[in-house]
Amino acid sequence: MKKLITASLAMLCMHAAYAQEPAPEKASRSHYANKKGKIGSVYMSTQMDGYILSTAMMEKGASTKWTTPRFTAFLHIGATAHINFNDNFGLFSGLGVKNIGFIEKFSGNDSTVKRRVYTIGIPLGIKVGNMSGTYAMLGGGLDIPFHFKEKGFVKRSSKVKQTEWFSQRNETLMPYVFVGAHFKPGVNLKLQYYPTNFLNTDFKQTVNNVTTQPYAGYKVNLAMVTLGIDIPYRPKFD
Repeated sequence: MKKLITASLAMLCMHAAYAQEPAPEKASRSHYANKKGKIGSVYMSTQMDGYILSTAMMEKGASTKWTTPRFTAFLHIGATAHINFNDNFGLFSGLGVKNIGFIEKFSGNDSTVKRRVYTIGIPLGIKVGNMSGTYAMLGGGLDIPFHFKEKGFVKRSSKVKQTEWFSQRNETLMPYVFVGAHFKPGVNLKLQYYPTNFLNTDFKQTVNNVTTQPYAGYKVNLAMVTLGIDIPYRPKFD
């Protein structure tokens, strides 16, 4: 009996001591976000647009049409800086390289001309939604072309190709707008549109002492869908 009473008193003391210890507070979602460096601090991500499917609304003389779709997977790389002001709203910007252009087909002689530029650009956008999961993106940016390529051929024969660094054949600045979404764990889907002309209609070239404006009358506005991978790097906190 004495042993039973002693054991009961010991268990009671242990229970009382445990009850006096404060229960750990349930950490808020914002607390964990701050531990990850996501709320109120800048973090970086490796932004790769990855795959771009593009077309263009092309006006040429009295003709207006959507051009042949163009698919590219190289070279689209960059880095993005993020800042989240709370769990549901943030901003982002960055620096990236893209391969963009359009395909023009001529039905009369079954010929094709492909024009593309490599650009370096800066996006600026807002993020609305779950900053730790799925959120919407809306914004714009500015691309600066630094390498132009034009390739023409008839039935994939008699190819003619020319390339130029910092060419005057395209517009010097290419602003754009975009809307899209980010899906966990790191996939971006965007719709992007360029409201200004891809080609420089004032460009002149002289061949055999004859000066022409090869892009006069063109109005080309690029539109594209991009599928990218966003790999974040967040600073570690104690």
